[in-house]
Amino acid sequence: MSKTNQTLLERQYSRLGLLLIAPTVLVFCAVIVYPLVSAIYLSLFSIFTPTLEGEWVGLSNYRTLLASGEFWTSLRTNLIWTVGTLSLQIIFGVGMALVLHQNIWFRSLARSLILFPYFISTVVAVLVWKWLFNDLYGILNHLMISAGLIDFPIDYLGSMPNAMISVILVGAWKYFPFVVIAVLARLQTIPDQLYEAARIDGAGPIARFFDVTLPQLREVLVVIIMLRAIWDFKEFDLIFLLTGGGPVTSTQTLPLLVYKEAFALNQMGMASAYAVIMMLIMLVFMILYIRKTKAEGT
Repeated sequence: MSKTNQTLLERQYSRLGLLLIAPTVLVFCAVIVYPLVSAIYLSLFSIFTPTLEGEWVGLSNYRTLLASGEFWTSLRTNLIWTVGTLSLQIIFGVGMALVLHQNIWFRSLARSLILFPYFISTVVAVLVWKWLFNDLYGILNHLMISAGLIDFPIDYLGSMPNAMISVILVGAWKYFPFVVIAVLARLQTIPDQLYEAARIDGAGPIARFFDVTLPQLREVLVVIIMLRAIWDFKEFDLIFLLTGGGPVTSTQTLPLLVYKEAFALNQMGMASAYAVIMMLIMLVFMILYIRKTKAEGT
C-alpha cells in the first residue's frame, strides 16, 4: 500500500471514529454540559422561577449564601446524614457479605433477597417505612408497647433527634446491598491459602478477619466509601419523602434547600448558586475517587 493510500485510509478511519462517537458527545453535552453551564449562568442572576426573568447580580448570590446561617446548618445536616448512613452501610454491608460468603443453607436465595431494598422503588420503600414509623397506628410503636418497652408512642419522624436517626436508618437499609455486592465479589477472590496460613499460625476468626480479610478489602472499601459518599451527599428523594426536611428544618440537607429556594421561594438564581456550591463540594470526592482508581490502575 502506498503512503498516499495509507494516509487516505487513516483519514477515513478518523472520520468514521468521529461519526461513531458523535451521538455520545451530543448526549453528554445535552445532559451534562448544558445543565452545568446553565446552572453557573443562572447563579449570577436574581431570577423569579415562574417567569425565569431577573437581573444580573454577579457574585451577590454567593455572598448571600455564604453569609446565610441556613446554608451552614443544611451543610452540617448533610454531613451528619452522609457520615451516619454511610457508616451503617459499611458496617451492615461488610457483616452481611461475610455471612453470605459462608457455606450456609439457602445461600443463593439469601443473596438474591438481600438485594431487595436496593432494587425496590424509593417511593414504595418510604411509604412502607412511614407506615412502620407512624406514631398513631405504626406497627413499631404497637409492638414496643405490647412488649412493655415503652409506655407512649414515639414520634419517629416529627421530633429530633428521632427524625434524623430514622432517616439515617432508612437510608442505610436502602443502600447497604450495594456494599454487600461489592464486598462479596472481593471476598470470593481472596486466596484460601492466606486463611490456611493464618490458621496454622493459630489465628482465630477475629484475628483472621483483621489480619487477612480486612487488608484484602481495604482497596474496594475505599472505592465504595468514595462512591457512596458522593451519592449519599446528593440524596434528595428519600429524605424529602420521609420528612420533607422537617421537623422545621432539622433534616433539611443541601439538595432539599436547593428545591426549597427554586420552587418554594421561587428564587432560581439563589437555588442555582446552592447547586453550584454542592457541585464544588462533590468535586472534591470525585477528584479523590479518580486519583484512587488511577493509582490502582498503575
